[in-house]
Amino acid sequence: MPKNTNSIIDWFLKSISFVFHPIIMPVLGTIFYFSKSPRFLPDEVRNAKLLSLSILTILLPILVYFLLKTLGKTNTIYLKTTKERIIPLFLNSVIILLIILRVVPSTQIIELYFFFIGILISNIVCLILALLKFKASIHMIAISGIFMFAIGLSLHFGKNINGSLAIFAIIIGAIATSRLHLKAHTPIELIFGFFIGLLPQLIILKYWL
Repeated sequence: MPKNTNSIIDWFLKSISFVFHPIIMPVLGTIFYFSKSPRFLPDEVRNAKLLSLSILTILLPILVYFLLKTLGKTNTIYLKTTKERIIPLFLNSVIILLIILRVVPSTQIIELYFFFIGILISNIVCLILALLKFKASIHMIAISGIFMFAIGLSLHFGKNINGSLAIFAIIIGAIATSRLHLKAHTPIELIFGFFIGLLPQLIILKYWL
């Protein structure tokens, strides 16, 4: 294969890991919910929720990352070692808990409340595995969680969103390929990540369907 072609493939697969970074997935899942939910919510409420979530799940973690990098506690935003993951995963659990209590409480948007409950469970499991020196794929945890949440929304609202589910399935495959190509994970770490993200969302479906 020509060298230029290899360079393009390498750039493309690296871009997938960056574009679908786990840090954006909670907001992506929320946007997907708002786009599919038949329930009326004033635009100002939606915008306020999205702004709050963007600050807490994207801006704040980025600031924490730069702080940890300055302190020498992490090297890259991809958290390549289990040691690098422990503090960010713990802080992220606190942030997600705050979101559950203040931004999407069960009395307001029940579907998003349980979506973030599932994210919290996945995050805690990933943290425990990091403490045990096992590096499950956070990329796979994030995308598989949204995939299962989307299936739940399809059942909950009785809507045919097969096209969206197909796109999510393609993204899952692309992310797995990217992480393997970059040698960021082994196949078993990707498989563990997939189920750590999917199973909590599946288990809690019965509480909001």
